[in-house]
Amino acid sequence: MGYSQSQKELLKKLPKVDELIQTLSDEAPRRVRVTACRDVLDSLRSYILSSQEPDPDSVKYETIKKQIEMRLASLLMPSLRPVVNATGVVIHTNLGRSLLPKEIFQSLLDIAGRYSNLEYNLEKGIRGSRYSHVEELLCDLTGAESALVVNNNAAAVLITLETLAKGREVIVSRGELVEIGGSFRIPDVMAKSGAILREVGTTNRTHLRDYESAIGEQTALLLKVHQSNFQMVGFTMAVSVSDLAELGAIHGVPVFEDLGSGNFIDFSRYGIMHEPMVQESLAAGADLVSFSGDKLLGGSQAGIIIGKKEFVDRIKENPMNRAVRIDKLTLVALEGVLRLYQDPERAVKVIPTLNMLCLPSDELKSRARRLQRRLRALKLPGILINTVETISRVGGGALPLQQLKSVAVALTPENKAFSAVRIEAELRKNEPPVIVRIEEDQVLMDIRTVQEEDYRIITQAVASAHSRLSK
Repeated sequence: MGYSQSQKELLKKLPKVDELIQTLSDEAPRRVRVTACRDVLDSLRSYILSSQEPDPDSVKYETIKKQIEMRLASLLMPSLRPVVNATGVVIHTNLGRSLLPKEIFQSLLDIAGRYSNLEYNLEKGIRGSRYSHVEELLCDLTGAESALVVNNNAAAVLITLETLAKGREVIVSRGELVEIGGSFRIPDVMAKSGAILREVGTTNRTHLRDYESAIGEQTALLLKVHQSNFQMVGFTMAVSVSDLAELGAIHGVPVFEDLGSGNFIDFSRYGIMHEPMVQESLAAGADLVSFSGDKLLGGSQAGIIIGKKEFVDRIKENPMNRAVRIDKLTLVALEGVLRLYQDPERAVKVIPTLNMLCLPSDELKSRARRLQRRLRALKLPGILINTVETISRVGGGALPLQQLKSVAVALTPENKAFSAVRIEAELRKNEPPVIVRIEEDQVLMDIRTVQEEDYRIITQAVASAHSRLSK
């Protein structure tokens, strides 16, 4: 297929990469400037060749330069960057899960920018263990004999099974063979660990006698998995940790509980469903318990293993431990959060995840009205701004049945120039992006997950979105 004369003329007018580079600031690396120029020129060539009547203005030098500058800014922008979470999902996996407390920010900066005693015993002047920085804290808070921290709870389950049950049987109820986000399945992890899965009971009902009849010479562990991301109701039966512990003690088989989203506080005190506490599992007789550091605990991503010293010591000595160990920044963040739990009342106030979950209704309403006033002051024609009652979610696979009554600021389009879908898309393009949810053609900004510093960002983002959509 031949090209038209106008297409050929426009292609000839495209400047060369070397010419364009000279006009750009040399603060950006040369290779990035080259990429920006080539990307824009390639896009323009495709446009010209695919259009029967391409716009002559598209090849104007100033137009091309402006596009390159925009592309350059995009290439230089970090891929991982902050966003405003206005979705109402507190532990939002896609948005980074739990926020770290501001109280530990300085510690993160200090450790990130300086050498530290990560694996150095300052008292003895010899090599130390990185786990010593949090082990004593974990034991003090939970009553465990020993503790180990790895990079996430999936790794905690994997290394525990590989250490204690490789080539032997692990008994688990069919009703607890869960799958969590990212297609992480207990049977798959068990297979990777080399342990042999021995299912007992039925999907909805498992009795103590089911475990007892399955115990044999090849039994290495009794595994209990918390159904953290779903609930079964109706004709159901599950065996408690205490009953499993008694059975395990009789037969000399240790009990391992995977709590998933482990927590240290009693949420029922704050009007939230009771979630099994780590301390309760140990007190009930579990020999080992594993849980996440970045869900209900409100810390950094980590997998925490606590329990009897004889078992934790064996896991520590597993060569796999080096492959799943945590880094210094994870450690300093986790240590800071654990220290806050030494004063539970203060922990609820300053650990963002706990604070957001436990916010009282009056406070939510007050915050929503404040944001509403700021947005109404913009005087945006075509968009109605109100506060509405809504439901927040815990997220992170925790407390799936818990409905948190909340308040949202709603943006309701009043004419065809706007729609909830278009407003949502524009807010997502903001810098930083504002992530909202849509319900019944309304843009909802759930105030539960909006931080104090987000009010200014949201106000600016809504104003910018309205301006762009009004054109």
